[in-house]
Amino acid sequence: MFYIPNLPYAFYLAFRAGHPVFFSAANPGIKSSGNGSESKFETLSLIPKQYIPKSIIHKSGSDFSETISAIENEKIEFPFIVKPDVGFRGLLVQVIDNQKDLESFLNKYPIDFIIQEYIQFANECGIFFHKNPNSKTGKVTSITTKKFISLQGDGSSSIRLLISNDKRAKLYKYYLFEAYKESLDSVPNEGEIILLSDIGNHSKGTQFINGNHLISESLQKAMNSICERIPGYFYGRMDLRFNSLAELEKGENLKILELNGIISEPTHIYDADKGSYFGALKSIRTHWKHLFEVSTSNHKHFKVPYKSPSKFISELFELRKYAKQIKKLHESSLR
Repeated sequence: MFYIPNLPYAFYLAFRAGHPVFFSAANPGIKSSGNGSESKFETLSLIPKQYIPKSIIHKSGSDFSETISAIENEKIEFPFIVKPDVGFRGLLVQVIDNQKDLESFLNKYPIDFIIQEYIQFANECGIFFHKNPNSKTGKVTSITTKKFISLQGDGSSSIRLLISNDKRAKLYKYYLFEAYKESLDSVPNEGEIILLSDIGNHSKGTQFINGNHLISESLQKAMNSICERIPGYFYGRMDLRFNSLAELEKGENLKILELNGIISEPTHIYDADKGSYFGALKSIRTHWKHLFEVSTSNHKHFKVPYKSPSKFISELFELRKYAKQIKKLHESSLR
């Protein structure tokens, strides 16, 4: 429903390109340019190691002892993050504290998971980057900073009550009640800050904030330096953790948690305090124009083929089927 007003523009771009799925040529280094069906683990492996967390893949049905050996070989320590290799909206993303919980979690959900080092940098953001393959440099066109959901104790209210009375936290109470089921009745001290989740996703309560004012020449240079070392990547959003803006602008002390392709959104549009619905639609159209330019240039000048429409649609149907499975597993975890 959100995208319906922009569909005529999408059809116009497809007509100009002469192909219904022209965008499949945007990122030749990623399966189907990142339509959501790709392995996040394989996509991360394109990035220079210095910029990614230590990670391994656990295939569904794999021997648990082999997974533990792989974790030890990579020197990944508890607590760490476990998330679906093909996933979305933060569903089934979990912080795991010990080996027993890990075994129970993997046995409960029969899908492929990434096991990833827990990055404790203070901040998280999403940076949208695109580069025309005929150009020497690309551009950062969107930054979304993220405010993690938290509460402040008053010395008398339990965590359960604080969640129920908080304007934002109560919207996620089913998830938070499950996550904090062991301590819901505890009473934080007055002034004590309780960080309820530091997983940077809307479904976990994280607030997206328009950070486009942070786009600077230094940041552009740093992101170009990183992205030019990611083969076959020209369009999408990086979700990353960093310590400070000064270090981010130098490309230092940061870790890329995910690399998203053509289904990426410039997520600054979800900051309702700094934008509007119609402004969001305009931003989407602007980014689709960039996508058109990247894809058609790859196809025309570098002979990157457009994917077969039937194959592309088949992948989307498979993704839809998988998404239903993920949602069902997620809902069962909340019962």
